[in-house]
Parts: sequence; C-alpha cells; structure tokens
Amino acid sequence: MKDLLKDLNKAFENKIRLGIMSALVVNEYLDFNHLKELLDVTDGNLASHLKSLEKKGYVTISKEFLNRKPNTKYFVTLAGKEAFTKHIRAIEKLLR
Repeated sequence: MKDLLKDLNKAFENKIRLGIMSALVVNEYLDFNHLKELLDVTDGNLASHLKSLEKKGYVTISKEFLNRKPNTKYFVTLAGKEAFTKHIRAIEKLLR
C-alpha cells in the first residue's frame, strides 16, 4: 500500500488541477476561456491553479492576439504528461 501512495502527486490532489490536466492531456492545447467554461470556475481561481501547474513545469503557455484581443493557450509539457499519467496509474492501482 505504501508503494502505491508514493506515486500520488500532491499537485493533482485539487479537483480543478486534476480537471485542467485531464483536459490538456487529451487536447493539443486549450485557451483560458475554454478551460474556464469546461471547469466552471472563476478567472482568478483558474489563473491561480494554472500558475501552480506552470511553476511545477507541468503546463506551458503561449500568448497571442486574435482580432486585437489577447488569447492565452495552455499546453501540457512532457514532464506534466508523465507526472499526470503516473498519478492516474497510482489511483487505478489503489482502486483494484
């Protein structure tokens, strides 16, 4: 049991961060507004969780302008995908 728990990642314990990573792992990228709608969270709440994942190196951003409006895209990094996959596998093993 102890071996299974060591693979759980504290960065993904929060349901919003878990949702962000789940969405980004299966998409090439998502923009801020799409993530906000998908997760049904406020701007500030989403921004703080994205910043946390970015600091860990699990998410990267790209900023651009579309029709003179700023648009921020979020991408999962290779390290993020690996860490998230390991976390999900640990949960799956715990459930067996």
